[in-house]
Amino acid sequence: MQQRVKSVTGYTRIGVLGAGAWGTALAASLYAKAETSAPDIPIWALEPDVASALSQGHGNPIYLKNVPLPKMRASTDLADLAGCDALLAVVPAQFARSVFTQLKPHVTDGTPILLCAKGIERDSLSLMTDVLRETLPNAIPSVLSGPSFAADVSKGLPTAVTLACEDKALGQALMDAIGQPGFRPYWTNDLIGAEVGGAVKNVLAIACGIVEGLDLGKSAHAALIARGFAEMTRLGVAMGGRAETLAGLCGLGDLVLTCSSPQSRNMSFGLALGQGQSAQEILAARNAVTEGVATAPALVALAHKHAVEMPICEAVNAILSETMTVSDAITALLARPYKGE
Repeated sequence: MQQRVKSVTGYTRIGVLGAGAWGTALAASLYAKAETSAPDIPIWALEPDVASALSQGHGNPIYLKNVPLPKMRASTDLADLAGCDALLAVVPAQFARSVFTQLKPHVTDGTPILLCAKGIERDSLSLMTDVLRETLPNAIPSVLSGPSFAADVSKGLPTAVTLACEDKALGQALMDAIGQPGFRPYWTNDLIGAEVGGAVKNVLAIACGIVEGLDLGKSAHAALIARGFAEMTRLGVAMGGRAETLAGLCGLGDLVLTCSSPQSRNMSFGLALGQGQSAQEILAARNAVTEGVATAPALVALAHKHAVEMPICEAVNAILSETMTVSDAITALLARPYKGE
């Protein structure tokens, strides 16, 4: 049964749950849209240093370095998000359940929560919408996903994303609340398609990074994107999503962006793998989460559950789990039988 939306007359107080690079960028976009010099946009940060720096107008020294940002209202107290009309949830997928559980006392029934993290919970194989329904059953799940680098959004550069929610009137109200000329959301009611696209592209970006790191050429890179998109579509449709959703911003669009620039954490991770570094070495040198690493085994398990072939994602998972070397994984992919496209 669909939950009742508390109001679709407008959202004037939007909170941001998470102050990593993407959460900070979304907050910066909201601040740029605000009509007042001191907008009521509370931001929750895990790290006190990040909350302090944002509050003092010093930017985000950990996750979004050297990007000018407005002075923001940030804290480490989840209670500061109480009373928000809507929330942008930007905590990494593997930590979402814990944070949502802690957030529960501060969320009013019927509050829309836009899920902005792109991943699958590794232990349960749950999409983020499922995690939200289990932890905050009276919230209204929505998904915000698409080709959007945090640095671009924080600078106000033109970006377009998918906003998925079941209720069209709510979708329009949320688009009105967060959209602006440089940040264009497009509505769909296909939450599953939007989530699957965002999760799968992270794993495929690791594969594309490996190709770049090994200098296998642009032809191999393009082939990997195309065949990876086929894997993404097969899984999304098998799970109840729509192929046309995955052919849009939150699927193909995000895939092309993430697989085309080392600015992507997932592609840069694969690039380092291809150049001979180990997964442990790469992760040890990073502050930010590389979602594709935790998502890869979950994707493989989901593919088996739904009887879907995902050989590229399986190869990435084998490399990450060290059950196969990079060289052997590539050899195995290239030795697969020829078949129709």
